[in-house]
Amino acid sequence: MKTLIIYYSQTKKTATVAETLALELGADSIEIVDNKPRSGFKNRLTSSFDAVREIKTDITPMRVDVSDYDIVYFGTPVWAGKPTPAILTIIDRCDLRAKDVVLFATMNSSGGAASVERMAEKVKLRGARVIETFTLKTKGKDMEQLMNETETIIEILDLNMYR
Repeated sequence: MKTLIIYYSQTKKTATVAETLALELGADSIEIVDNKPRSGFKNRLTSSFDAVREIKTDITPMRVDVSDYDIVYFGTPVWAGKPTPAILTIIDRCDLRAKDVVLFATMNSSGGAASVERMAEKVKLRGARVIETFTLKTKGKDMEQLMNETETIIEILDLNMYR
């Protein structure tokens, strides 16, 4: 089975999780870039409002062709208890009919379950079947700890079974 991991990451913590998944599962990966400024206090505040209101954003790449993949992962950090605008934008632009999907969210403290639930609603509306989800707290963890925890999640959820 061919697998693709699509993710957005601002602090590189979600990227670390996504790239560890890609390496361990032999998957391809694509990082979505949000072209709107998101760093700095004012921009972070605006970003939280955009996440809560589910405002679409300008992203690169604009679209991802998932037709050659059997399983698609979507990963996002949690902003104000919601998935990021970048990941919701790309989900809305993918043809997910008859695709199996795995969803994950990274967060400092809370909001992961609600973010994953919202992404699940969106991908199901696009014709996908959610086969697994997980969340990972990142606060105070370095990249090596995130890699180790991701490897543990792969083992616990037996994500290799979908290879």
